[in-house]
Parts: sequence; C-alpha cells; structure tokens
Amino acid sequence: MQSFRSPLGRARGLGPSREAATGHWFSERLPALGLIPLMLWFIFCAVIPNIGASHAEFADFLTNPLNATLMILVVLLGFYHGLQGLLVIVGDYIGTVVVRNFIVFFLKLYAIFGAALASIAVLKLSIGG
Repeated sequence: MQSFRSPLGRARGLGPSREAATGHWFSERLPALGLIPLMLWFIFCAVIPNIGASHAEFADFLTNPLNATLMILVVLLGFYHGLQGLLVIVGDYIGTVVVRNFIVFFLKLYAIFGAALASIAVLKLSIGG
C-alpha cells in the first residue's frame, strides 16, 4: 500500500516526544534553577555564619520564619532534584521492567520520607525544639 505521507510526517509522534519529554525536561530543569539561589543562601547565610555555632544558636537562626521557609525549600527541592536525577539513571540503565519499577518505587518512597522527616526536623527547630 502506497503512503502519501512524507518521511517527516511518518516520524512525527514517535520517540521521546510521544511520551511528554518536554514536561519531563522542565521538571528536571526548573527545580535546578530554583536551587541555585537557594544554595547560595544556604552557603552564605546558613552555613558560613553558623560555623562553630551551638545547637541552640542554630535553632535560634531557624526561629526566623524566612530562614525556616528557605531551609524547607532547600530540603524539598534538593530531594526532588535528586529523585529526578536518579529516576533518569534508573530508566536508562535498568532494563528489566519489574526490577526498574521496584527500584523506582523505593526511590520515590525514600524521597518522600526523607523530605518529610527533614522538613519536620526544620519545623521542630524553628518552633523551639
């Protein structure tokens, strides 16, 4: 059967573009862009000024709502960005579907619980624990 479609017309809709690769690309890059100013704040406002600080002094630093909010954002975006990177690696190098799904499940579980526990720790310090 003869087709009147061009080779480009036959190729469109195949490959990564069919699987919403643009959305995945943005889901990797936007948190990375958000982490740039957050990591600058983390290094120059949270780490360097608090070198040698006691637990009470650092907890006092986190009682400022802006500092606590930015610290939670660092934690959440850090875990999300790490998860996205690991999912790409697993998707590229784990060939067996069952094993890949098993690893992806536990990576997501780790990211959710890790981010939740770290956020709770920041909240506890910021409230005065």
